[in-house]
Amino acid sequence: MKKVILIPDSFKGTMSSDTVCHIMEQEIKAVYPNAQIVSIPVADGGEGSVDCFLSAVGGTKKTVSVKGVFGEEMQAFYGLLADSETAVIEMACCAGLPLAEGRLNPLTATTYGVGQLLLAAVKNGAKHIILGLGGSATNDGACGMAAACGVRFTDKNGKDFIPTGGTLKDIDHIDVSGIEPSLHDVKITAMCDIDNPMFGENGAAYIFAPQKGADEVMVKELDDGLRHLNEICQKDLGKDLSTLSGGGAAGAMGAGVYAFLGAKLQMGIQTVLDCVKFDEQLADTDLIFTGEGKIDGQSLRGKVVIGVAQQAVKQNVPVIAIVGDIAPGSERAYEKGVTAIFSINAVAMDFPKIKPYSKEYLATTMKNIMRFSSIF
Repeated sequence: MKKVILIPDSFKGTMSSDTVCHIMEQEIKAVYPNAQIVSIPVADGGEGSVDCFLSAVGGTKKTVSVKGVFGEEMQAFYGLLADSETAVIEMACCAGLPLAEGRLNPLTATTYGVGQLLLAAVKNGAKHIILGLGGSATNDGACGMAAACGVRFTDKNGKDFIPTGGTLKDIDHIDVSGIEPSLHDVKITAMCDIDNPMFGENGAAYIFAPQKGADEVMVKELDDGLRHLNEICQKDLGKDLSTLSGGGAAGAMGAGVYAFLGAKLQMGIQTVLDCVKFDEQLADTDLIFTGEGKIDGQSLRGKVVIGVAQQAVKQNVPVIAIVGDIAPGSERAYEKGVTAIFSINAVAMDFPKIKPYSKEYLATTMKNIMRFSSIF
């Protein structure tokens, strides 16, 4: 009996990783009905991350009332995994772009609800928090989250306030002595697939704030605010965040969760592989299928396809990547452990035209690969 692991990323804007797994499994079973299939759908920390982890390792989704992206009350959620000690939180569920649609404003958006989710998970017994940084509408350097967890921010008059992107410049002092005590015993891993710094021309504001509604003037204001936040963190916390790789993720959430909660920033795929004990899953595995919407230079920096391949090659398990587009230079993936790359695009068409056929083309590609493999 053959054992096959399916561990694809989503095809952004087209198919979820869960859908990709389902189609792949159908086509494998058509040729190898008795094959043992292990499906591990992957998300990058944005929307869908909780569901992917629950699908991969089991657990339950917990609903919590929290503050939304502009302080409104809303229902959000986190996942408590089967071990009852690991919780998965996607910040996008209460501070994400879709929640701010039609009213985007990174000057006033907050991550306060993310902190409330953290506290809820810890009070429910979580000892390890996996925090997905992705899809945010915020630019507050995680100050909202920190305030919810008990960190005090005061202005030059000694008045407490909860900073947002537009009021970071008003922070005069940060006091972490009141942070929720139970958080000191919790390990926090932040899923972060970018290496942008906290501020500067490649930082959170200049690179990501425009998609959150910021014009040129606002971008500079937000960047100045993050620079000021770093100065206060140096003064009061003894932490210089300016060179932290990934500090600019999710409106500088990466920098903030590191500074205030001591989180470890880690590539999303590595977090998934650790959580599902991927090295153990590789035992007796005959083949791995992974994939994503497009394999390119970003992929080669350690995203899903490469992360999977680098682990698999250590145990000599072949890895086939199924993708939408193959960018020039992608052949370097072979040096990282990928065995072969196949594109599902059967006809040369622009993305809007080909998108409706993505599921059909994925099925056809898998069918052809499996029919070929069956002759050996």
